[in-house]
Amino acid sequence: MATTIIRKPTSFRLRTDLIESLKRNAARENRTLNNYVENILLDIVYHEPNATTKTAIKEAIGRKEYPTGEVYDGVDDLFKALDEE
Repeated sequence: MATTIIRKPTSFRLRTDLIESLKRNAARENRTLNNYVENILLDIVYHEPNATTKTAIKEAIGRKEYPTGEVYDGVDDLFKALDEE
């Protein structure tokens, strides 16, 4: 039994730099811009994270500072501090 998916033409106003980035990503995957964006949206709408991921997201959103209380000026400083431990 075949299922027909009905598509409706829709337009959105997006930033030009975002559109260009989406076009590059679509081309990299040999897909049309429409197909690429549709798949991103389908993944966002229908993907339900598992319980562990949901807990981690809530924890990350609720965290106000770094676990150690340290603030780093960049990744290099972070790695340097980790090496010192």
